Amino acid sequence: MARRQESGTASPHADAATRARTLTRILWIGFALNVVVAVFKFIYGTLSGSMSMTNDGIASFLDAGSTLIGLAGVSIASRPPSEKHPYGHAKYETYASVAIGVILIIAAGDIAREAIASLLEGGSHVMVDWASYVIMLSTMALNIWVAWWEGRWGRELHSESLTADAKHTWTDVYVSVSVICSLIFVQLGYPAADALVSLIVAFAVLASAISIFREANRTLADVSRLDAGEVAEVVEGVAGVAGVDEVRSRGTEGEVYVDLHVLLDPNMTLREANEIARSAETLLEERFPEVADVSVLMRPAEGEGAEAAGGA
Repeated sequence: MARRQESGTASPHADAATRARTLTRILWIGFALNVVVAVFKFIYGTLSGSMSMTNDGIASFLDAGSTLIGLAGVSIASRPPSEKHPYGHAKYETYASVAIGVILIIAAGDIAREAIASLLEGGSHVMVDWASYVIMLSTMALNIWVAWWEGRWGRELHSESLTADAKHTWTDVYVSVSVICSLIFVQLGYPAADALVSLIVAFAVLASAISIFREANRTLADVSRLDAGEVAEVVEGVAGVAGVDEVRSRGTEGEVYVDLHVLLDPNMTLREANEIARSAETLLEERFPEVADVSVLMRPAEGEGAEAAGGA
């Protein structure tokens, strides 16, 4: 399939090498920023005794760790097709997103266990001052930018690992809002709010993991990626096509494989049939940029459909 690339921007049409370089650059930048955010939250959370801020820092460290997993997935996924992997290695990016989800579930369990233990012990002493708010607000603003940036490029490049990383970062944003609320309640004389918000952190991390698993399942379970009706409608617009059936699609969000049956006039020559098949492939690739390959099985049509096709 011929892939196009728009001037000045990376897109799903970019070749695998260009896509991999772009993803790698974005993920490394995201990794560096997540480490900065994590260090500030964790250190000040530990010094101030704020469990929720410390756990928020841990969540940010997990964000950085998940970015490294995403980098490994992108590196393997960018490898060209081989004898053992004729369809390429794109699913390794999906495996990376699953690994990120597993890490998030483990982290959610640890955070929840610590929060529950603190509640049973009656809460902990937390020191809240102006620096607490400065750190939380500044790191939250940075997370918002990273999440938006990664999400934008994840959609542009149809990258499951980058989209998963963006979702994880958005979780950090929501968690930071909760932590700021807990700081306010602690200052008002409700120290248990710190542990309660840690529980909210755990549920937010868990929700992020579930979202990642749902998207990964679409790829690993070969859930249909394209609407069969839309695919048939595009192909039926090719002159000489009497009908379309057995439309199937699978693959990753950015690399979809399609196969379908096209009904043709049984008296049509092989050359004519091949030209129609190529026209169908071209139209599908233009209509659905994420399509990496189209497999067309040509079958003879019968009755009025065959006569109409022959006369087209």
